[in-house]
Amino acid sequence: MLREWHQSRVISLSTPRLLLRRWREEDSEPFYRINADPRVMEHFPGCLTRAETGALADRIEAHFGRHGFGLWAAELLETGELAGYIGLSTPAFSAPFTPCVEIGWRLGVRFWGRGLATEGAREAMRYGFEEARLAEIVSFTVPRNVRSVRVMEKLAMRRDPADDFDHPALPEGHPLRRHVLYRLRAAEYRDRTAGASAG
Repeated sequence: MLREWHQSRVISLSTPRLLLRRWREEDSEPFYRINADPRVMEHFPGCLTRAETGALADRIEAHFGRHGFGLWAAELLETGELAGYIGLSTPAFSAPFTPCVEIGWRLGVRFWGRGLATEGAREAMRYGFEEARLAEIVSFTVPRNVRSVRVMEKLAMRRDPADDFDHPALPEGHPLRRHVLYRLRAAEYRDRTAGASAG
């Protein structure tokens, strides 16, 4: 069950097709359906139950309370449907590149192939660098998650194979343990943004 959100602290972002907003009680069921879809969760250890989805929602809310940003509910402006989430989070595990802020997304299958993850992530990244004043944003996934890797590359994030890592939350030998890491630093973002403006 999603807890009552602190509406006074709501920070929402918008793109031509998406509203990135804080979560609402009515998001519980569509969020569960997304997390219970094996196609969506293909590159994760497993699908989430209703209880696990509720616990995830509570962690997302707590993150907003601590940091002022988080994984926003991604609402399709045209229909008002919940497409999934897009946003920024701080990983709870320890790795050579942590502490850090990660950009991530999870959309229902019906919303794939339309560029929505890239569109929303660009706005979340803009917020991260221009408003939250982050020094760097990272993203990571398993190597075979080509859809997410493609989004990272569209965001101009870069991978150094030397940064690839074994996810500490997964045991040795687990097929999803190896992850690729992509990064973008604030100076690189500013250079890219300045270049786009000049062009």
